Amino acid sequence: MASKKVLELKKEVVSNIVDGIKGSESVILFQYQGLTVSELSELRKKLRETEATVKVYKNTLLKRALDELNLSFEGFLEGPNAILFGKNLLEPIKVLADFAKNHEKLEIRIGIISGSVADLATINEYATIPSREGLLTMLAAGMMEHVRNLSIALNLYAEGKEEN
Repeated sequence: MASKKVLELKKEVVSNIVDGIKGSESVILFQYQGLTVSELSELRKKLRETEATVKVYKNTLLKRALDELNLSFEGFLEGPNAILFGKNLLEPIKVLADFAKNHEKLEIRIGIISGSVADLATINEYATIPSREGLLTMLAAGMMEHVRNLSIALNLYAEGKEEN
């Protein structure tokens, strides 16, 4: 039987996991087996730039934390897993998805996006959404298109008036 000290440490870890999930917009569970230490360090560095962290916990402790939150990762808590906690919604998902494209060994499994469990297809959809800057650029371009069309129409109308 485990000592009280060990049990308290485990409860503290579960509490940290619960706090991490509650304080994150995006939480992604992924397998990292086969990545080198330098590749994993590179991933952590890229994720730090997006205010995200990667942690490795025992699957049993992760399951307890998910049970506390009434969430289920049934069938995904096997083997060596890492969990990403992202304060932002899109940027960490995009970084992890891009990294997974270049590194076959990294496998995104399941996640929690804005408090709801998300499967791999949903995570991949989020990964394809343009960044905030990209969306703002698209909006500005769309607005400029209308202004340009209006100026062309007014110019043609003015030229038509001059001919009369």
